[in-house]
Parts: sequence; C-alpha cells; structure tokens
Amino acid sequence: MPRFLIEVAHDAEQIACARAVEEFFKTGSHFFTHADWGCFDGEHKGWIIVEVDSRNDAQAIVPPIFRHRAKVVQLNAFTQDQLDTLIRSHKP
Repeated sequence: MPRFLIEVAHDAEQIACARAVEEFFKTGSHFFTHADWGCFDGEHKGWIIVEVDSRNDAQAIVPPIFRHRAKVVQLNAFTQDQLDTLIRSHKP
C-alpha cells in the first residue's frame, strides 16, 4: 500500500500551535494523535505518515480546517538495483 507524508503548517503564534494540536486531537484519529510537531524548534508544522490507497485518501484524512494548507507527498524507497538502473540511465 502506498505511504504518504502529510505536512500541515499553521501560524507561528503559540495559540495557533495549541489550536492546531487541539484540532488534530479532536479528530480522534490515531494518525493525528501521534503526529510529530516542529513548533518547539520554530518549524510550525505537524507531520504524519499514513498508508492509504491514494493521495486523495491521504488528503481526506486531514481535518477540513487545515486541508487547504496540507502538503501530501507519496514516499518511496530505492533498492540498490533501482539506484544502479537510475544512474546508468543518466550516464552519457
């Protein structure tokens, strides 16, 4: 199943951080109650990784109030064979 990183930004004010975390907690979703946050380091975003069928499914998980600010990235890993093929395909 595809894996997606969901990044949700919020305003930098302390109250905005609290409201963002509260909104995530209110969803009751295991995904959001275990989000990682960068607020204490000045990076006002939350991140979660989910396994869902599609990018649209990942976007739909995000609370509606933050959906327009969410960035969804499909993740992948490389095998050594894939890396070798990629490098060979770019050699002159």
